[in-house]
Amino acid sequence: MVKKRTVVGAVLLLAVTCALAEPSNSMAFPGAAWDEATPESQGIDSAKLQTAVDYLREHVGSNGAKRLLIIRNGRLIWKGPEFDRPQRVWSVTKAFTSTAHGLLIEDGKCTLETLAKDYNPDLAEYYPLVTLRYLATMTSGYDGVGGSYDFDEQRRGDENALAAPLPPFFPPGTKYQYWDEATQQYGYVLTQIAGEPLYDLLKRRILDPIGISSTQWQNDATGKVPNWTGGLVISAADLARFGHLFLNRGNWKGRQLIEAAWVREATRVQVPPSIPNALPSSTRKGSGCYGYHWWPNGVTPQGQRRWPDAPVSTYARSGYNNNDLFVVPAWNMVIVRLGLDEQQDPFTLAEQNTFLKLIGTALAQPAAEIDD
Repeated sequence: MVKKRTVVGAVLLLAVTCALAEPSNSMAFPGAAWDEATPESQGIDSAKLQTAVDYLREHVGSNGAKRLLIIRNGRLIWKGPEFDRPQRVWSVTKAFTSTAHGLLIEDGKCTLETLAKDYNPDLAEYYPLVTLRYLATMTSGYDGVGGSYDFDEQRRGDENALAAPLPPFFPPGTKYQYWDEATQQYGYVLTQIAGEPLYDLLKRRILDPIGISSTQWQNDATGKVPNWTGGLVISAADLARFGHLFLNRGNWKGRQLIEAAWVREATRVQVPPSIPNALPSSTRKGSGCYGYHWWPNGVTPQGQRRWPDAPVSTYARSGYNNNDLFVVPAWNMVIVRLGLDEQQDPFTLAEQNTFLKLIGTALAQPAAEIDD
């Protein structure tokens, strides 16, 4: 009897030990804070992960990896010392703006084909056929007095992003041009449709439910209207929550906060390679690589993926000053890097690709790609 109990006990102990040794890849969601876990517990080689972090640190400016956060399976496996420090994130804001559009579609207040002029009569003369789809994909051809940090040949700034419209750069839908003032119009029109500030809508429907509590939305250069192109102030820890919501197709702890269909379409290529980039000098080329204010891992007109060594399902939202939010569904991973140092050393697409490639080598067994 003693021998039998000893054998049974040994088997149970072995089973428990094996269970503890296996990576926990069930999806978790943060409460007041992210649950922290070792990389190994999530199927990640910590030494190889550190190699990827070191590479990032060496290829960005002075903020390095201080505001870097890496989440796998909903668990925090790497954090910098300033991961919870709020800062402005510039064009990462655009993903929140388009998310408001998704909510308004869900509410039956508009569609992708809604005409912008119906909610801003100032657009009627030059932009009678511009739809919200064109604004969401940067294919509207919109121009006006003002501009963005991706300057045109006249080097105009964004002193008055909602000034009187000028004739279009090109007919809507025929070309792609990354243009902040077009997003300002997009945000303004969405606000008129919502009948309330977009920040209030997003806070009630998205930010509060997923536990984002410390945010601001700064005004544009005029000081009169919220900066829908880049005015969000948020920490890496909170921005990762937004990425985690998208990783889970809009579902948070069993509650569908935004339709999965919107998440899927917003993060897929909506600007095919057949639509050319209008501004050759721009560093923000979206032909083949732009969704609804997200950057999918699409294929450029030259046949090159945005991040050739990352999973095809990868998508991101990037902003000035090396601010990046990566969502990698194939790896159940969200990566956030914030900073204020692009003038010192921009984190190029090639460097982003190498960083993601190094992350991939740290995975013991990446999940298979899923096309849903």
